[in-house]
Amino acid sequence: MKNGYTRREALELGLGAAVLTAAGAAMAAAQPPAGKAPAAVPGLGEFNRYGEELETALLLRTSPIAVKMLEKEADIPQGTFRPYRDGKIHLAQCQAFGMSRREGKTVAMLKEDHWCPTALMAYGMVPQPKATGAWMESYRSFETGRYVGVLTAPLKRASFVPDVVLVYLNPAQLRGLILPMMMAGSAEVDTYLFLPSCGHAVVDPMVTGKYCVVLPDPGEYQRALTREEEVIFAAPKEKVAPLMASLKPGGRLYSHRDQYMSMQPDFEQPQFYKDMFKSWGLGGE
Repeated sequence: MKNGYTRREALELGLGAAVLTAAGAAMAAAQPPAGKAPAAVPGLGEFNRYGEELETALLLRTSPIAVKMLEKEADIPQGTFRPYRDGKIHLAQCQAFGMSRREGKTVAMLKEDHWCPTALMAYGMVPQPKATGAWMESYRSFETGRYVGVLTAPLKRASFVPDVVLVYLNPAQLRGLILPMMMAGSAEVDTYLFLPSCGHAVVDPMVTGKYCVVLPDPGEYQRALTREEEVIFAAPKEKVAPLMASLKPGGRLYSHRDQYMSMQPDFEQPQFYKDMFKSWGLGGE
């Protein structure tokens, strides 16, 4: 039996769980020591390129979003859309995400721009009321007063280095994004299934430093036109470069579109399947 398989082989030749696990462990063992300083955060140009590459490789319907928490109003770039100032309107944060990923707009949401309480509380723009109910106590929030607003833009055209990158995608695209991370031994992914998605997608990756998969909440669906099959993948800025590196195991950007569907019994097994079955005394006629 072959002792090891490249990430490219495992990803392209059937994605067998046992081989993925073994290869992932081998890749993890080859990682730098835990005490080594993390890689530097990429520059703006690299983030812009990552936005283009993710959109193309994953066949995304909308652009990945650059998200930055604003410590002062002076950090807002010129030409940024501010809902209340520029349009005399209010938005929910998920609607601002939608404007950035679908319409390509750079949007700054300060306290006066919001029309949904959860983002205001999660981002620490207002104090949480004393009587909020149990569901309001189950999510992380930033320290009150630390930030004055949140800035969003399509990652490929953002004029700022993001704190978090958000990708709205379907399960096939998500699988294509996170399986290579597993192979690289860096699949620290937290999952959030409950309210509020605008909080979990921004606060949690910034606080924990982990990748997050977030189920859009009802407000995303009702007010921000999030599609029924979409989920949110969130990456803190320090983890975006490792994510992109894991997608290029052979120098070519991995994509789920390399996979195909074929519902056949006794399908042609990749060689590493054959090797494993032979070691168990299985297979053959």
